[in-house]
Amino acid sequence: MPTIGVAVAIPEPWATELQDYRTSVGDLTATQIPTHITLIPPVEVSADDLPGVEAHLAAVAGSVDAFRIHLRGTGTFRPVSPVVFVSVVEGISQCEQLALAVRRGPLAVELAFPYHPHVTVAHHLADAQLDRAFAELADFECEFAADHFALYVHDDGAGWQPTREFALLATTA
Repeated sequence: MPTIGVAVAIPEPWATELQDYRTSVGDLTATQIPTHITLIPPVEVSADDLPGVEAHLAAVAGSVDAFRIHLRGTGTFRPVSPVVFVSVVEGISQCEQLALAVRRGPLAVELAFPYHPHVTVAHHLADAQLDRAFAELADFECEFAADHFALYVHDDGAGWQPTREFALLATTA
């Protein structure tokens, strides 16, 4: 059964900057994880169910307006989880609403933790490396339009691969 995820991709040049940083701090999983804001964490689905999942995601995208995302500074989930992340400071509620809509129908899953939109920059590392990431990216900042999200499928060799993008509604503002 394929393992899928759904996420808002971080655009260039920030995607590569943050992925390269994640690798430099020792998080080697970064080479197989595109820089993103998770909407639904990894979940196994039957290959037969993928067309229904894609139809669901298309319907969600067709009902949600594009929005701005502003990333600034760092946060952490420690001591609950060994994660350092770049914080979403604008677009939080839109990410929450989009994630909730995605996690319905064929993708109705229970979350292990409450949903909190973020961009992981260090995961499962020693405290010194997590502290370093927290400090060194404290001044990171970027803004972009979230005008689509993507379905990712995990490949054992290549990691997470985007397989289809879903455009959000264009806004007139």
